[in-house]
Amino acid sequence: MSPHESHPQSAVHSHAHGHGPATPVSRHLRKVIAAVLIPFAAAVAVGLVVLWPGGAPSHKPSGVGFDQPTERARVIKVAEVNCADVHAEQQPQPPSPTGQPPTGGASKGKPCQQATIKVTTGENAGRTFQTVVTPDALRHYTTGQEVVVAYSPKAPKDLQYSVSDVDRSLPMWVLAGIFALAVVIVGRLRGVLALVALAASFVVLTLFILPAILQGSNPLLVAVIGGSAIMLIALYLCHGLTARTSVAVLGTLASLLLIGLLGSVFINWALLTGNTDDTTGLVHGLYPDIEIRGLLLAGIIIGSLGVLDDVTVTQTAAVWELKEADQKAGWRKLYGAAMRIGRDHIASVVNTLVLAYAGAALPLLLLFSIAQSSVSTVATSEVVAEEIIRTLVGSIGLVAAVPLTTLLAALVVSADRKGPGGPGSDGGTGPGQGSGAGAGAGISDGAPVVTAEARPGRRGRRGKRRKR
Repeated sequence: MSPHESHPQSAVHSHAHGHGPATPVSRHLRKVIAAVLIPFAAAVAVGLVVLWPGGAPSHKPSGVGFDQPTERARVIKVAEVNCADVHAEQQPQPPSPTGQPPTGGASKGKPCQQATIKVTTGENAGRTFQTVVTPDALRHYTTGQEVVVAYSPKAPKDLQYSVSDVDRSLPMWVLAGIFALAVVIVGRLRGVLALVALAASFVVLTLFILPAILQGSNPLLVAVIGGSAIMLIALYLCHGLTARTSVAVLGTLASLLLIGLLGSVFINWALLTGNTDDTTGLVHGLYPDIEIRGLLLAGIIIGSLGVLDDVTVTQTAAVWELKEADQKAGWRKLYGAAMRIGRDHIASVVNTLVLAYAGAALPLLLLFSIAQSSVSTVATSEVVAEEIIRTLVGSIGLVAAVPLTTLLAALVVSADRKGPGGPGSDGGTGPGQGSGAGAGAGISDGAPVVTAEARPGRRGRRGKRRKR
C-alpha cells in the first residue's frame, strides 16, 4: 500500500470519533489562534498581579447595617408575656385604600413572646439576653433555634447584643449539596469540572475583584480583568483547550467589550450616579475612594458574563457540528444554518435576562406600581432607569454575541478545512489526487460520516479507481 493510501484511512478513523470532542484543527490555525489569545491571557495575568489587593482594607466599624460584628447564638427559652408588662407596642397598621379596618387587628390582644438568647461564640460566649417579639412580627423564635446576633461594644451591657438574623447554614449547605450532586450525576466529568470552575470563579470574585475595588482600583478595569480571568478558567476547564473553545473565548471577549462601551456611554449620558440604595451609600461612606459609577458598570459586565459564556459556547458548538455533518459546506452556509439556531437562542436568553433583573427588583417594581406618578416619570427615575439600562445593555451584548461568535466560528472552521489534504495533511497530494478528500474519502462517496473501519474505506477508494 502506498503512503498516499494509508493517510486517508487514518484520517477517516479520526473523523469517525470526532462527534464527541471537537475535531483537532491544523497546526497553522492553532498558531494563529494562539497568537491572539496568548498575549490576551498574559495581559490578564499581569493585570491580576499588578492589581492584586492582598485582602480588603481595614476600616473603623460604623456599627450600621452589615458593618457591625456578629456572633452565633441559640434560643434557649421562649415564654409568653403580656405586651404591656414588657412595654412592647404593636406597630400601627395604615388604613386600607378601600376604607376597611387594618388587617393587623386580628393580632390585637394576643400575648407577646419573650425569647432568651444565649451567645455561643466570641469573647462573651455564654452570656444571655432577652428579646421581645410582638404578635404581628414576621419572625418568631422557637427553643433551640440558631440565630445571628449583632454586637455593639459601646452600648450599655444589657443592650450590646441584638438578634439580627436567623442561622440558615444548614438549609443552604443541603441545597448546595443537592445542586452539586445533580450537576455531577447529569454532567459526570464535565459536571465535576464545572463545579471546579465555579469554585475558581468564586475565588477570583472574593479574593481579587471585591478587595481590589475596596482598595480604590478602577472598578471597570478590575471587572474586565477579573471577568476575563473567570472566563478563561471556566471555558477552558469545562470545554477543553481546543480551537472551538478559543473561538468561544474570542466571541465572549468581543461581546464584553461591547457591553463595557455601551454601559459607559449610557451611564454617563443618563447621568446615573449608582448611589440608589442604602447599601451603596454605606459602602461609599466607609470607602470614599470607591467610584460608585464605575461600580455600577462593573456589575453590568460581571452580571452578563455567565449568560455570555452559554451563548458563545452553544453557537460555536453548533457551527462545529454543522461542519461535521456537511464537510463541503462553506462559511456562508454554516453561518446561515447556525444563525437559525442562534435566533431561537436570542429570544430565550433575552427573556431570561429581563426576567432575572425584574425578579431581583420586584419589591421596587411593586412600590412604583402604586406610585402617584406617570409611567414615564417612574421609568426615568434613577432607581428604575439604572435597572433598565443594566438590562438593555446586557441584552444588546448577548444579542451581538450570537452573530459575532457564529461568524468567527464559521470562518475559522471553514478556513481550517481548505487546502490540499485537509487538516493535518502532509501536503504530499494535490486536490485532484486520490487523497484529496482529506478528512474522509467516504464522505465524498456519500458514505456515512461515522464510518470508522479502514477496510471499507479501502474498498471505496479501489472502487473509485476502477470507475476511472
